[in-house]
Parts: sequence; structure tokens; C-alpha cells
Amino acid sequence: MSVIDDAINASPEAARERLQLLRQIIREEMPNAVEVISYGIPTFDVGDRHAVHIAGYARHVGLYPTPHAIAAFEEELAAYPRGKGSVQFPHDRPLPVDLVRRIVHHRLALVLSKPARKQPTVG
Repeated sequence: MSVIDDAINASPEAARERLQLLRQIIREEMPNAVEVISYGIPTFDVGDRHAVHIAGYARHVGLYPTPHAIAAFEEELAAYPRGKGSVQFPHDRPLPVDLVRRIVHHRLALVLSKPARKQPTVG
């Protein structure tokens, strides 16, 4: 079992299936992403950057694709509670799979367009 499996299994029962679906979408759009835990939640890294995070709660699942991605889809996300870099998808509404897919794809394109961060020199 991976750290992401552990995190999903530790999430509220109502969120688990939706988290698995978010994970599947992210894996399809970011097949080379590395699954890690960052900020205490499932995170998908591309290269040396966190690309997107997910988390499950009693009443919603959260997608954390950064403020830039939230702003890029502001109109389509208007019906959902949002923070500066996050969106909440309540359990009592269908998960907008196509929208999530496009947000994740957008985030991947942004990450890939940036140069790699410089590694600190040792010595």
C-alpha cells in the first residue's frame, strides 16, 4: 500500500470513493506524477514541484491546484466553495469530472512550462 492509499483510507468514509476518482483523474492526466504526502495531504509531484493536492472531509473533497489554476477556471468554479488556491466539491453533488480533468491538465501544463528549481550547492 502507498502513502496515498493510507491517506485515503484514513479519510472520512464519505470521501474515500471520490478521492479515488480524483486520484484516477490525476494519474490519467499526469501519468509521471509521483505520489507523496505534503502539508499532510495526498500530493502529486511533477519534477521538483507540487502539481496538485487532494483531501477528503466529512462533507466534501478538496482539490488544491494553486491560485493560478483556480483563477483560470473561476467562472466554471463559481458554483463551488473556493479558497485562493482550492475548491471544495460537496458530497451531495456529482463530481465535475470533466472540469477536474481540465484543471489538472492546465496545472500540468503550467508546471511543465517552468524551469526546474536550482538545487542548493553543498560545500
